[in-house]
Amino acid sequence: MIENLYRVAITAVVIKDGKFLITRRSANKKRWPLKWTVPGGNLEPADYATLPKDTVDAWYNALENTLTREVMEEVGLSIKNVRYLTSIIAEYPDGHALIISCLADYDSGEVKLQESETDQYAWVTAEEAKKYELIDGIRDELVLAEKYLKGDKSGWSRQN
Repeated sequence: MIENLYRVAITAVVIKDGKFLITRRSANKKRWPLKWTVPGGNLEPADYATLPKDTVDAWYNALENTLTREVMEEVGLSIKNVRYLTSIIAEYPDGHALIISCLADYDSGEVKLQESETDQYAWVTAEEAKKYELIDGIRDELVLAEKYLKGDKSGWSRQN
């Protein structure tokens, strides 16, 4: 039986000048070392619990705060206009993760990699991303982002 406990993560397909930011995971990473992906990370209690609640019982924008923090930590960029793309339930040997994939516009900054997380980056179109060894599903998310930007909100599907 699957337990009802998931790690929560959020990722950003960051767009700048018609291209998406992809990064290569550092060799020391437990999952997918040296594979290409998009920036993101785990929701941490500090992303909301250290802030005042927005209502009597709740914090709003916790995931957006996490994503803003993670993108800044991993690649040194500020983002804006975060919007939902798709969600993923990933199954790993040590449990499950709920991953929310978002599209975000580049706001400011120069790419500065957090070496413990990532060691290379590239700005690519979904077509150009075929040349990189991406984590399975990431190119599909880039295609989804391109479709979304053209007004097609039909949702995620497997691409060739």
